[in-house]
Amino acid sequence: MNKAELIDAIAAKAGMTKVDTKKAVDAAIAVAKAELKKDGKIALVGFGTLATTTRKARKGHNPRTGKQITIKAKKVVKFKPAANILKK
Repeated sequence: MNKAELIDAIAAKAGMTKVDTKKAVDAAIAVAKAELKKDGKIALVGFGTLATTTRKARKGHNPRTGKQITIKAKKVVKFKPAANILKK
């Protein structure tokens, strides 16, 4: 599902216009980005948790040349689904 399909589905489920739904989805994404940029976490009960973590620097190799390289440490976003998300 892409963003447009998500907006369509939410609009239909909530009985909202697509324009209002797009504004709400865009606002939710902006708030989530801001929270994750400041190393916060977003916990949605019954869905899951988004949080940032730091991936350590590590050794890798260039697939073209086979030479060993160092991959820098960086922050990544991880999603942990709620325990009951896939239960019927």
